[in-house]
Amino acid sequence: MTIGKTIVVIDDDDSVRIAIEGLVRSLGYAACGFASAHQFLQSEVCSSTACLITDIQMAGLSGLDLQARLVAEERAPPVIFITAFPDARHQARARALGALGFLEKPFEAQTLVRCIRQALGEPTNGSD
Repeated sequence: MTIGKTIVVIDDDDSVRIAIEGLVRSLGYAACGFASAHQFLQSEVCSSTACLITDIQMAGLSGLDLQARLVAEERAPPVIFITAFPDARHQARARALGALGFLEKPFEAQTLVRCIRQALGEPTNGSD
C-alpha cells in the first residue's frame, strides 16, 4: 500500500462507490468511501485527503457545492467529478473549481486511473 495517500470516494450509489474503492485499493492506495458530502465533511479523513472522487448529483450537498466549499476554506484536494448526467454547465463549473477530471458514467477504469495518478503527481502513460 502506498503510504499517506488516501483517496476518498463520495457517491450515494453504493455499487459505484464500492467498485471505485476496490479499484483504488487495487492500485495500492488507501480508499475511504462516503455516501454523502456531509458524511465526508464530518469525518477525520476530510483534512488528509490526497484526492477526492465525487459524484456531482447527490442529495443534500452536491459534489460541486462540496468542492466550492473546500476551495473557499482553502482545503480543497485535487478532485475528479463523476456523473451519470453530464451537463455543459456542470462541467464548466467543475473546471472553474479546479477539477482534474469530469467523467461520465460509465467510464473506463483506466481513464479514472490516469486521473488519480495525475491528481497525486505520479507519472501517467499510455500503458496504464
